[in-house]
Amino acid sequence: MIVADDAALFRAGICRLLDDAGFQVTAAVGDAGELLDAVDREPPDVAVVDIRMPPTHTTEGLDAARALAARHPQVGVLVLSAHVEPHYAIQLVESGSPGTGYLLKERVTDPAELTDAVRRVGAGGVVIDPGVVAHLVRRRRAPNPLDALSDREREVLAVMAEGRSNQAIGERLFLAPKTVEAYVRNVFTKLDLHEAADANRRVLAVLAYLRA
Repeated sequence: MIVADDAALFRAGICRLLDDAGFQVTAAVGDAGELLDAVDREPPDVAVVDIRMPPTHTTEGLDAARALAARHPQVGVLVLSAHVEPHYAIQLVESGSPGTGYLLKERVTDPAELTDAVRRVGAGGVVIDPGVVAHLVRRRRAPNPLDALSDREREVLAVMAEGRSNQAIGERLFLAPKTVEAYVRNVFTKLDLHEAADANRRVLAVLAYLRA
């Protein structure tokens, strides 16, 4: 595990939370260059990265995530942001890394939520902060492929967009496993996602949701 954040106290706090949860933090760095160097030396399972780091404090973390997807695709990347920025979440998912996450920094106050996101990203999952999903749900939508979905199918897709498994979707929406499977199949069919592996179709469905 590598943690990259230019705020020393915040960086130390994340390292402590991860250490208490049983993760081994092998490096803690303050900028994107140090992050890339550390990953090149000893690739971790997951890198937890601030989206804004020196020198410009704009998108250094996001740029580093893209670089890691190209250089070390096996490394999961969980990007932390202080603000709800859906366009950055979309760019991150589109980077192509099999384990990708975008989490608001406020979630760090809930250690269980942070460690759950780290584990899911480390397992190759896609994690999108519920705050980003809620923002997108509230946004006015133009006609798009999602218009074909029923209200319940949209709810299933919204939870899927957080990177949740079918089991987690069922627990959140109080649905039986076979019912969730049926809704997920309907989502894939209505979004015309037929010719990909199930994991890839989930990512494509999330992208369709985020872009809408």
